[in-house]
Amino acid sequence: MSPYDLLFSSVFRRMDPERAHELAFKAIAAAGSVPLLRDVVQGAVAPYLGRGLGGPGSIEALGRTVPAPFGLAGGFDKNARAVRGLTMLGFGFVEIGTVTPRPQPGNERPRMWRELDLRGVRNRMGFNNDGAEAAARRLRELRSTPAGRAVVVGANIGKNKTTPAAEAAADYAACARELAPWADYLVVNVSSPNTPGLRDLQTTAELRPILVAAREAADAATAAAGRPRVPLLVKIAPDLADEDVDAAADLVLELGLDGVVAVNTTIGHDRGPGGLSGPPLLERGLAVVARLRRRLGSEPVIIGVGGISGADDVRAYLRAGADLTQGYTAFIYSGPLWPSRVNRSLTRTRGSMAAGSITGGGA
Repeated sequence: MSPYDLLFSSVFRRMDPERAHELAFKAIAAAGSVPLLRDVVQGAVAPYLGRGLGGPGSIEALGRTVPAPFGLAGGFDKNARAVRGLTMLGFGFVEIGTVTPRPQPGNERPRMWRELDLRGVRNRMGFNNDGAEAAARRLRELRSTPAGRAVVVGANIGKNKTTPAAEAAADYAACARELAPWADYLVVNVSSPNTPGLRDLQTTAELRPILVAAREAADAATAAAGRPRVPLLVKIAPDLADEDVDAAADLVLELGLDGVVAVNTTIGHDRGPGGLSGPPLLERGLAVVARLRRRLGSEPVIIGVGGISGADDVRAYLRAGADLTQGYTAFIYSGPLWPSRVNRSLTRTRGSMAAGSITGGGA
């Protein structure tokens, strides 16, 4: 049993899950804010992040050279407070959010539960965050240094709970306007099960005006700031029927979007309220990614997420057609060295094989 396993079993699993998350998050954010400590830790656990562009694990995607194919999914750092601490631990890229235009507290507690027998997590957080202006300010500060500009950061955006569905496009546009100048990519999140009515926005008729509004707002904001166009992706649920996955892919092609994030948490369980994440999502996540790749062809980026426990799961997503991958839940169960273990395994594999041979159709 590793030291982290002992800590988890004796301390963390006895704590409220959200309280444990807050303590771990503060420690990561604090360590990442101290340059010397951050550099020492990153050099020890994630040396592949310090090899510069074009290293053995790097991926060309989303207009950036991503130093390693495995990143952190949205939901852990909702407010862009710990980006440098998270990359210090070995994530190849970090997705912040979900960010809404106005600050909101989220749903009442309790709203996070461990499913220990599944090594999963169930949550109904409800987009608790400090709002788009605060997130944009922190990303702007991050980008003020060379080290901060080198980090690949995505921003996951959503609508406020009190915003009617008919006005959702304005919320996504507001977030895109604030965050586009500072993010490497934007993700339109219409697939969380924890904001009432949000998943109804995944239908083509509802989704099209949201994506168009976000695209137009992002383009206007980056043009005004003299910055490059930011890629725009959409995140979909694992619970969509196959024909609805196809419809989402067709809309991505129609609108010229840059890609899809697949998949979000699932409501296909009997464990209680909220969306379930962790190993039960792996099979459906792989199936959705493979279906998207067949429908989309080779160009739009696919970020595969759901049920990743280790490097073999990442490889499965890459073979299915993903360009990049993300995880979150196993970070809770496997500890702070988990992202570096995954990416070190992937970079060793990639460095010893022909370029693209582990990425299949998603290269």
